Amino acid sequence: MHPQHASHASSSPSDQVALEAAIAALGAESGTVHRIGDDGHLHLSAIVGQYPPPVMEAIRRIPVGKGLAGLAAERREPVTVCNIQDDASGQTRPGARATGMEGAITVPCIDATGTLRAVLGIANRSARTFASEEVSALLSRGRDLACAIACSGPHSA
Repeated sequence: MHPQHASHASSSPSDQVALEAAIAALGAESGTVHRIGDDGHLHLSAIVGQYPPPVMEAIRRIPVGKGLAGLAAERREPVTVCNIQDDASGQTRPGARATGMEGAITVPCIDATGTLRAVLGIANRSARTFASEEVSALLSRGRDLACAIACSGPHSA
């Protein structure tokens, strides 16, 4: 697995390690971490996978409430899609289909104080329904990441 870092994204080694571990643990093929910036938007801080240039541009900065990552941040709960390509729920943005991925999940990374620090998302090339144990495991990884972010101090996005 070769991570692709976005050129204009704030890259964080700890976010990259956490993302790669989550992808490996859940048998996924790609993923992202977006940290909450001072502007209240989600900013790309880690990435694994190959994303077309228009998708890269769209995911560098995501408004809360938009797309899978933005919805996970807004709802403060996991957002899953069995097949992005066929999703009619309105949760996926057109750019998500351009990734070629199908099964996806995004989880909020909330620290011990209840502060949303980031959103962790992973995806597979095939349709996938994530088992409750997998959702719980990813939420746990999200909590660990949020606590690591909180302990590391402010992060400029």
